[in-house]
Amino acid sequence: MKLYGYWRSSAAYRVRIALNLKQLNAEQLSIHLVKNGGEQHSEMFSQLNPHHLVPALIDEDEQGEFTLTQSMAIVEYLEEQYPQHPILPTNLKERAIVRAMSQSIACEIHPLDNLRVLQFLAKEMGVDEEAKMKWYHHWIHLGFKALEVQLADTAGQFCFGDSPTMADICLIPQVYNAYRFNVDMTHYPNIVRIWLQCNQLPAFANAAPEAQDDAS
Repeated sequence: MKLYGYWRSSAAYRVRIALNLKQLNAEQLSIHLVKNGGEQHSEMFSQLNPHHLVPALIDEDEQGEFTLTQSMAIVEYLEEQYPQHPILPTNLKERAIVRAMSQSIACEIHPLDNLRVLQFLAKEMGVDEEAKMKWYHHWIHLGFKALEVQLADTAGQFCFGDSPTMADICLIPQVYNAYRFNVDMTHYPNIVRIWLQCNQLPAFANAAPEAQDDAS
């Protein structure tokens, strides 16, 4: 397998965690999202993903190589194709709950705070840094407040019970970003506890942005 990503990409971070939890190896190939106007816009990468977003995963089956984009689709593919070390519960209803928690982060919080959204706010809308950070903090707090309530019912050591799941795979990159942009996390004790618990595991620690070869 090959994984095209970027050290600070939350979506690529998710896939790195999933690969590690499943003990799968993938060649890591860096697509720098900032240098040279953004390498995600290069002709080479555009052929892999016309949406100009990381990650992109290349895997191989009996029909040859194929490319997958969108981190959640990639994580679901890894779960189905490589079922060892599962990241979803076996119970149907519990799997649905974990997927819902995952999507509340990946689909509701993250897109509004993604790099290209923040760049559009600053460059095209003329939003200053203070207003941009107000935007960022607003959407993080809105999502984390709801998630904190949900975790009071579902969490054990991790987001759902005592084993890491897809929900933790989505949560940890979002918490990383929250700390990076100085979000006050004191209101979210469950989230912080899970953040600390996850980062004690090599699968999470080795996927962290600063642990990547392209970190700069």
